[in-house]
Amino acid sequence: MFSSLIWMFVLLCSSVADENSIRDADIFPSSAEIKRGSSLKRFCILGKHHMPHRNASHIIWKLNDELIAPENYNIVNETVSSITIPNFTYSTAYLKCFMKYLDKEQLLVHKEVKSGFPPDTPGNISCIYYFDDNLTCTWNSGRKTSFTRNYTLYRKLATNPNTIVSSCQSKTESCSFLYPDTPYSSAFCFQVKAENVLGEALSKCVPIDMGKIEKFDPPEILLVKTISDIKQLLTVTWKMPEKIVPSKDLTCQVQYRNLYSNSTKYVTVPLNSAEKTGSCNLTGLWDSTEYSVAVRCISNESIFWSEWSGEKSGSTKEKAPSEKVDLWRVIESSHSPGSRSVHLMWKPLNSFPPSGRILGYKIQYFPENKTALKMINNSTDKKITLLLNEEAHIVSVTAYNSAGNSPEAILRIPSADEKTAQITGTARTLPSNEEVVVEWVVSKPEATEYVVEWFEELEMDPFSRSWQYVSNSTNWKTNKKNFKPFVCYNISVYPLYGNKVAAPYTVQTYVQQKKPSEGPVAHTGIPGKNEVTVTWNKISKDKSNGFITNYTIFYKPEDGKELNETVNSNDQQYRLKSLQANTQYTVYIMANNEAGGTTGEPKTFKTLKLDKEDIILIALLVGISVFCLLGLWVTCVLKKHVFKKVCWPDIPNPAESIAVEWPLATSMNNSLLKKLASEAKTVDFEDINVLEYCFPEENHVSECIDINAEDMINGDKKILHKQENDVAKCFLPSMPYVITDQFTRSQMKSTLILVKEIQPMEMLADDLCGSQQNSIKNEENDDEVLKVEDFNEKTLFNPYLKNSVKTREFLISESLPEHNMDEHKSQSSVLPPFQQDVAGQPYITLDMFEPATAQ
Repeated sequence: MFSSLIWMFVLLCSSVADENSIRDADIFPSSAEIKRGSSLKRFCILGKHHMPHRNASHIIWKLNDELIAPENYNIVNETVSSITIPNFTYSTAYLKCFMKYLDKEQLLVHKEVKSGFPPDTPGNISCIYYFDDNLTCTWNSGRKTSFTRNYTLYRKLATNPNTIVSSCQSKTESCSFLYPDTPYSSAFCFQVKAENVLGEALSKCVPIDMGKIEKFDPPEILLVKTISDIKQLLTVTWKMPEKIVPSKDLTCQVQYRNLYSNSTKYVTVPLNSAEKTGSCNLTGLWDSTEYSVAVRCISNESIFWSEWSGEKSGSTKEKAPSEKVDLWRVIESSHSPGSRSVHLMWKPLNSFPPSGRILGYKIQYFPENKTALKMINNSTDKKITLLLNEEAHIVSVTAYNSAGNSPEAILRIPSADEKTAQITGTARTLPSNEEVVVEWVVSKPEATEYVVEWFEELEMDPFSRSWQYVSNSTNWKTNKKNFKPFVCYNISVYPLYGNKVAAPYTVQTYVQQKKPSEGPVAHTGIPGKNEVTVTWNKISKDKSNGFITNYTIFYKPEDGKELNETVNSNDQQYRLKSLQANTQYTVYIMANNEAGGTTGEPKTFKTLKLDKEDIILIALLVGISVFCLLGLWVTCVLKKHVFKKVCWPDIPNPAESIAVEWPLATSMNNSLLKKLASEAKTVDFEDINVLEYCFPEENHVSECIDINAEDMINGDKKILHKQENDVAKCFLPSMPYVITDQFTRSQMKSTLILVKEIQPMEMLADDLCGSQQNSIKNEENDDEVLKVEDFNEKTLFNPYLKNSVKTREFLISESLPEHNMDEHKSQSSVLPPFQQDVAGQPYITLDMFEPATAQ
């Protein structure tokens, strides 16, 4: 039987293929919806024109472009290929049939396939009946089916469920019967049918009593008012809706709440459907309090209340304020002498319950000792500025409304020169996550009440300050929301002694900090050689965003390593030391707080080659040197003779000697020489001896030769060369100079004529002879002048050397006095032989004499 059905299905497919032979292919069946989780089976039928080269064996299947495994294929015949996909769970997919021939895939046909569920049986059917308006029922449709569902609501007789009274269709989970198809009866049941492409479901018929499902429209409140001379009471009146089932007992509920409290209270009022309005009195209310009122009603048989009516407000009668205002003051010095500005500010206490609406405030003030001078001002604002003199004043503020005045709030304003006691101890702030806590310690326990005042440090308006009274406590807490982040606040604690306010203790705080908005700008003074002073201005409070903890100075030499120094927040300058001379530096400063740091603009400077101390030292050294040179010069000028004697001792100059007069002057006449020659005949020249030279020899005493002066003036007026040579031969290289005794030197005041010069032995004989050829010549005539033609001295040695050998022969003038001659004869002696390297021996150097010319 089953095989026959398969052959019939194949023949049907073949007939469909014959009918669609003009098409490439088709997928059968063409329905797109299946039940989720079931097997999907489809057939792909080829057209006749594909035969005979291509057949069903060339067909491949894809689902959403993914190849389906070939084991799911089934070749029915040459033109039909089938595919089976078990447990199909795609909500939407595309099934595609391809022809694969010669390794090429050709799409033949594709179909969309959707999966879902048949509808569930509707449940939880409920209905609401609005009299003479509509009957609306709702239900629960169950799980989603992924397909469109259609609903039909049936209203049937409860006594005969097979009889349908009326029905309505909907695509949602509710449906309504509209007036006049809404008869009031308790003999109905309600049934819902749900259906989609995969099937349908029908609920049971649920009987519902119409009286239990009746619901009214909300009532309307007409007024909420007070009754004269009765306090703490309000009367509420409302209007009932028109469409109500007649002859039914009703219940209304009045809801009321005051605007200062979240608590809500209710009052129940019974009514009859025949009554068109309802009312009630609300008692036990607060004075001067506004209340909000709403009303709703219900039939005693029904389970549905009407909606709440719109709210309406009313206020109870007022009474005089029972609490005094919260009063504070800020005293400010005035520019005019003898007066000052006192800024009063207050806020009404949040009394509960409130006394009523405040109409205004009365301010009274007078000098402390002059009550008769009381002044009164009225204000509707919560602040006022009084111009007072320097005396102490009493100030009071009273709030008033229609029922009376509040108690007075009194403050004493101290005199201008009064010294108030200051709180002793400390105060500190403890910012937490949500609160700001201020704690303080006092040494005197007399004060039991304090005023905590806080305001922004940069705020100049005195009326912008906030304050709070604290009693019997030494700490104060407030929410962080009362403070702005990144803003510095001043918090002051004032002790109160009765109506006297003591001096405050003030602290500063930030509830939240962030790094400064800008950094300090560095300024450098005149750089030195190895140091420079860096200055900067403090970050302003509106830019610091927190307490500046320190400053960090960064400095870096050109092509060098960056260094830094950290200084306290109170410092505004710092001297950088140990810098490199003649080097360019870059410096900038970072301001730091708890949240971070911000750097300012960099500044460049270059150190000096020499600093002030170096310049002063150089100038000092130059000055000292100049002073020393000047002192040395002055000393040399003043002590030049002493320095000359020490450094350059005087060497006797024969030309200036008093013992001999050289024939250098041209004024010397020839008569002098003539006289000398004539007197020589009478003078005993034997008494005059000239010590010539001593010739020391090794291992024996030097031999001295006395030359008679007579031989020098005899007829032969020339000394023989032979004698000269003989004498010269006796000279040794170390021959010293030998002179006459001191007496002869001191007594010689006449003319002494140099006769000859005997050169040292080291000179060649020819040189000696050549030098002696220019000896003294005698003039034959008395009128001729004796001339000494050659007194030039020739030497090969430094005249100051000890071994320079020179000697002189002198002729003693005949004009010497006789007693001098006698003394000379007795005192003349031969000097002891020269001893080499013995100190204190007299000598005469060559440069003492100048060549002389006798005339």
